[in-house]
Amino acid sequence: MIEKIGASAMLEQLAEEATELAHAALKLARIERGENPTPVLKEDAMDHLIEEYTDVVQCAEEFSLVPNREQIKLKKMRFEERWREGLYGK
Repeated sequence: MIEKIGASAMLEQLAEEATELAHAALKLARIERGENPTPVLKEDAMDHLIEEYTDVVQCAEEFSLVPNREQIKLKKMRFEERWREGLYGK
């Protein structure tokens, strides 16, 4: 795709898909929390979340982006430390 539309257009598509992923996650959070009701069923919201995540991954793969596993490990360690310190809810 990137060869056909160029890097700038691909970045725009990545940003658009990331925004749609964020909206899908927020919709599912509303359903999970049970506040601010929505007529969308949980299964449909999950399917939409997966669809949008897949779109983001596809765009990222166009740039050969891969997750930084060390960064993920460090973020998990920081979260666990903050949780133990009581900075997050239980």
